[in-house]
Amino acid sequence: MDVNDLLLESYGRIAPLVHDVVEGLSAADLARRPAAGANPIGWLTWHLTRVQDHHLAELLDQQQVWVGSDWPGRFALDPDPDDVGYGHTTDEVARVRPDGPGAVTGYHDAVWARTRAYLGTVTPSALDEVVDERWDPPVTLGVRLVSVVDDCAQHVGQAAFVRGLLDL
Repeated sequence: MDVNDLLLESYGRIAPLVHDVVEGLSAADLARRPAAGANPIGWLTWHLTRVQDHHLAELLDQQQVWVGSDWPGRFALDPDPDDVGYGHTTDEVARVRPDGPGAVTGYHDAVWARTRAYLGTVTPSALDEVVDERWDPPVTLGVRLVSVVDDCAQHVGQAAFVRGLLDL
């Protein structure tokens, strides 16, 4: 298996899980919390998609899918390119209100399409290139790609867990 196939296989597992976890839910279900202060399915799936969109746009030196689209409105949010959910307070989490599962899956599918195209171009030697010097040690492309897919897998798993808790 080459690096492109490995990356595509890893990232390619996320979209079907996002679809499965929101299928058949209402906007109210997506905003429902299993306990006070806990993250709802809508926030978890929005956040994992925002992280992927934000980081891949940075790698591509392109505008995020989120910016300049109707996706922010479908989540009742502003098109702030820096808002990916990190550090959200409980009130900020509550403001993320997807209008239904189509908002979640549509936004995720748009981000996944761009990610998929990019991952097909990654070369093994590129994985060692530094893409972010704000960290010590600096972050390489390989580390960034693993970090993003790991974050996505964790959050979609959390969303599935929340769905089970809520018996939706």
